[in-house]
Amino acid sequence: MVRIRVLVVDDHRIFAESLAAALAAEPDVDVSAAGSGPAALRCLDRAAADGRRFDVLLVDADLGGGVPGVRPAVPVQEVGEDGHVDGLSLVAGVRTAQPGMRIVVLAEKDDSRRAALALQAGAAGWVAKDCSLSRLLTVIRGVLRDETHLPPALLTGVLRELTAARKHRTESERLVESLTPREREVLRCMVAGLGRKAVAERLFLSPHTVRTHMQNVLGKLGVHSTLAAVALARRAGVGPADLGQALTGDVVERGGQLA
Repeated sequence: MVRIRVLVVDDHRIFAESLAAALAAEPDVDVSAAGSGPAALRCLDRAAADGRRFDVLLVDADLGGGVPGVRPAVPVQEVGEDGHVDGLSLVAGVRTAQPGMRIVVLAEKDDSRRAALALQAGAAGWVAKDCSLSRLLTVIRGVLRDETHLPPALLTGVLRELTAARKHRTESERLVESLTPREREVLRCMVAGLGRKAVAERLFLSPHTVRTHMQNVLGKLGVHSTLAAVALARRAGVGPADLGQALTGDVVERGGQLA
């Protein structure tokens, strides 16, 4: 019998313990649980190191939304709560690190926008927390066959959200394409969180020139702040500059001209 390894991630003790116990009663399911995003990441790392990766991750949509300062109980493993990872961030991070894992988001209520964001982050399913065990097992086995599962009532709304997101992304990509290569490099530095002085040092430019480039970037993107420019850049798929890679000396400024 092929066993399915499932990790439940939820910071509500009663729900996590009840769900883990119910799943563990299935003959073909091995289940573990974690009470926070950081705990889940540690559990996933240990499983990968042992060569026993999880197949499916069940993630609370409201993970990390508990009362500040209260340490949620962890039903299976004891860990320190020294960090914060919300549900959708966990989905995106896990899908990047372990592309083969299937992720299902467990939600208290239906929400088309959040469900669409979950799918964009890499989730394969969105399921109500109060669904039946048989329904949840159907979803778990379905996503392992590369199926995507959504409540029928959410389908229209999710498709609308995804279509709107695609439209915004296309428009953002068009605006980014209007930038010069130098302006795109400055934008990537902005996405990386660098200020004007740091950008100047990285690109071997004067702060005045960088300021001009930044103003041009904001103008061409049609925004009025660095935060808005970064948000638009991310929608267009612009990643941050690689801060670990130094630029070569042939990108320099001499008398206001690039050499």
